[in-house]
Amino acid sequence: MEDPRITYVPELEQYAIAYTAYASGGPGVALALTKDFRSFERYGVIMQPEDKDAALLPRRINGQWALIHRPVTATRADMWISYSSDLRNWGNHKKILEARLGSWWDANKIGLSCPPIETPEGWLVIYHGVKLNAAGAIYRLGLALFDLNEPERCLKRGDEWVFGPSEPYEQHGDVDKVVFPCGYTLAPDGDTLRLYYGAADTSIAVATGSVKAMLAWLHEEG
Repeated sequence: MEDPRITYVPELEQYAIAYTAYASGGPGVALALTKDFRSFERYGVIMQPEDKDAALLPRRINGQWALIHRPVTATRADMWISYSSDLRNWGNHKKILEARLGSWWDANKIGLSCPPIETPEGWLVIYHGVKLNAAGAIYRLGLALFDLNEPERCLKRGDEWVFGPSEPYEQHGDVDKVVFPCGYTLAPDGDTLRLYYGAADTSIAVATGSVKAMLAWLHEEG
């Protein structure tokens, strides 16, 4: 079990945990529900290998559940969204964000970081991009904004990354130069974000930010 993204779903009064499950065929997306994090209803693998970086949206979209995930093809890894009426059978697959080409910071491989943040302006998505060079890979974070009622429609995407490995514990570890969030909490003010992330695959760190500031940056730079 790897990289769980946890979403509270008010309709179900439960937490939905989308996580990466490994088998002989590689990594796939699995889903479990829980009310107390002691007992779990396991739905098993819902997106077959190779697929990962998944999170469930907290409410239905036009009567359907929506899952963001990241399938991998032979040459690239883009972000997709799929829909379901029962959380078990998924279809209507749509690509929502492409990895760029060439020397971009998010070229060839991107993926969802923490679950999308619902704002009045749209779903704010923090995603990771991977740049490969002679020294290896660098994992950094960027921002995108998606329509609230059509989350497959990207409204804004920043060209530059906003958060990358700079501290020693982010630059050196089991896997160097990695910042990789899977979860966040939002303060009672509805703006202060605490982002929990893996640093160099060795330690766990937290960073704070402002949702309003991220949205403002997207409107200026997106």
